[in-house]
Amino acid sequence: MKSHTKHLVLNVPERMDFVNITREVETELRESGIQEGLCLVNAMHITASVFINDDEPGLHQDYKKWLEELAPFDPSPARYKHNRTGEDNGDAHHKRQVMGREVVVAVTEGKLDFGPWERIFYGEFDGRRPKRIMIKIIGE
Repeated sequence: MKSHTKHLVLNVPERMDFVNITREVETELRESGIQEGLCLVNAMHITASVFINDDEPGLHQDYKKWLEELAPFDPSPARYKHNRTGEDNGDAHHKRQVMGREVVVAVTEGKLDFGPWERIFYGEFDGRRPKRIMIKIIGE
């Protein structure tokens, strides 16, 4: 079995945004030479997410609105006890928990084996600084 690992670094200028990273993952899959296996994509930060869904701007706006309703940004320690540590990102931790940490996609015949419209996204909930994403591909 072969293994291929790559770390991407993104610095999203907005506090919350979604970035389609499908092409970067596909590039790493090609470079790996793996034809059959699994591809893990993991947000390596506790205020960021990786998820799979449609690349449709209205859906992304809906997600942002929904997440803000679930866990509104509020830097004060009154809403989020986490902010008593000097941080202002208690909401970002909650948003990450809802959207998930990672995705795993089957690799078939050297390609990501997606359903219709599926794409891989990086979700940022406390942006404006560099954060890492790990791509790990294993297989034959």
